[in-house]
Amino acid sequence: MADVKIDIEQIKKLKELSGAGLTDAKQALVEAKGDFDKALEAMRKKGLTKAEKRGDRETREGRVEAYIHDGRLGAIVEVNCETSFVANTEEFKTLAHQIAMQVASMNPLYVSEKDIPEEVKNAKIKELEANFKGPENMKEKILEGQMKKAFSDKVLLNQPYILDDTKTVEQFIKESIAKTGENIAIRQFKRIELGVTE
Repeated sequence: MADVKIDIEQIKKLKELSGAGLTDAKQALVEAKGDFDKALEAMRKKGLTKAEKRGDRETREGRVEAYIHDGRLGAIVEVNCETSFVANTEEFKTLAHQIAMQVASMNPLYVSEKDIPEEVKNAKIKELEANFKGPENMKEKILEGQMKKAFSDKVLLNQPYILDDTKTVEQFIKESIAKTGENIAIRQFKRIELGVTE
């Protein structure tokens, strides 16, 4: 194995795609006897546990994808990743298209909970408090659960994923992060329905 010639450019490319360090990338290539695809696959298998850490990495690349249903309903989404290499893969294009389908089908209002405006949250809390009928000592916990439920179908990441409702959209994205080795983020979306204005 020591006599396997490893190209520095391959090491750099593997490092970029996997998010691993140079040493780990070189070691993977040595173990794969210089086979780039095998090395990348081995690193991706290890990657699922690193998906959480990748959530902090910057996403400056990606693509804008659209889905139109029957000429009457459509959605356009911006889904970001870290490199143009991943953005141009068929897997990433498919992911972006499926997110556009999700938006068209499920009509979310926000990408994540942090996108819900404070005034909207406050108005909902007031409404729930006014209608609260449970025990006082459980009030805070019950209201917290009711708030989460009230916005669950309006927050894209919290919605059941339309192609596999055993997982949420957020879980689907995390699985894709593990497969690609890159951070992936849904930046924005717009849904348009014929004859319906906001």
